[in-house]
Amino acid sequence: MQNPSKPTDHTPESHASFPGHLSRREALTATLGATLGAGVIAGAGLAASTSHAKAADSSSSLKLPAEPPATTAPTQPPANAKTRTLRKAVMWGMIGEGTTLEEKFKVAKDAGFAGIEMDSPSDIVATDALAAAEKVGLSLHGAVNSQHWRIPLNAPDATARAKAREALETCLRDAHAYKATSILLVPAVVSAKTPYDTAYTLSQEEIRKVLDLASELKVKIAIENVWNQFLLSPLEAARYVDDFKSPWVAFYFDIGNVINFGYPDQWIRVLGSRIAKLHIKDFSRKKRDELGLWKGFDVQLGEGDANWPAVMNALDDIGYSTAPEGNWATAEVGGGDSKRLRQVSDQMDALFRM
Repeated sequence: MQNPSKPTDHTPESHASFPGHLSRREALTATLGATLGAGVIAGAGLAASTSHAKAADSSSSLKLPAEPPATTAPTQPPANAKTRTLRKAVMWGMIGEGTTLEEKFKVAKDAGFAGIEMDSPSDIVATDALAAAEKVGLSLHGAVNSQHWRIPLNAPDATARAKAREALETCLRDAHAYKATSILLVPAVVSAKTPYDTAYTLSQEEIRKVLDLASELKVKIAIENVWNQFLLSPLEAARYVDDFKSPWVAFYFDIGNVINFGYPDQWIRVLGSRIAKLHIKDFSRKKRDELGLWKGFDVQLGEGDANWPAVMNALDDIGYSTAPEGNWATAEVGGGDSKRLRQVSDQMDALFRM
């Protein structure tokens, strides 16, 4: 979910198999208008259902906290809180300045980012990108599967599912070439013609077929929460990951995407150590209610309803934000030139101090 002009992202594109979804450009045109430099891009898909998928393995446990917090009211971290070590990253499509790979990476580095999240498959040669990133001093920490909306892993046709799996395998190999530690995957898309329970079963079947490859390449498959009408509860999202019983399947938690129907800090506490990566964006319920669903994303970081103090406290509690190695937090908002990227970087710094 990068630059509004880039089709290779993990938001729903118009395609024959799933005609009910908005295209990336349609959604962002409605959301951002002429304010690319200031607007925040939308999440993915439209999520309205609250149904649960049938769990594939009744032996899985959720490992929930014994006493979850009774409220999500903003609180400040304790004075003795551990030092936060989050590493800031930006999505490739957000970099709107520069011509060559090296120039673009330098723009991101100068804006204060330590890493980039790439797309795959794409027309970029992975080895060229890695060489440019290493020269500038950046990490290519992850890759986003750019095909999982067009051809989802739960496509009714077996041939289509095989193509979806091939795209997943390509993404894993590209991530390995980037020296990345994860890929982002939208596991399934639920629609009137693609039932929820079938989405659960078919997507897991296809992911299991690539677990050996993920293990060989040492790249995690991180499942993201998006507006695909699937995995709508943190309990179910945790169960979906646990069903694999594999260290190579984790969760990619998008903070902004759950605000429409939930509370990010609650998701964080339930998902716990399952979280491999974070996407950073915000969402305003007030704008959603007054101006329309997609307008909810049209806010700056920190100006929506994420409740960042509670989010940061939850990340502290599960150890994500204080890990010695420094876990990744990738901005997924409206990009632009160096000035805009510096603005996003500064906003993230402010959030991470809450």
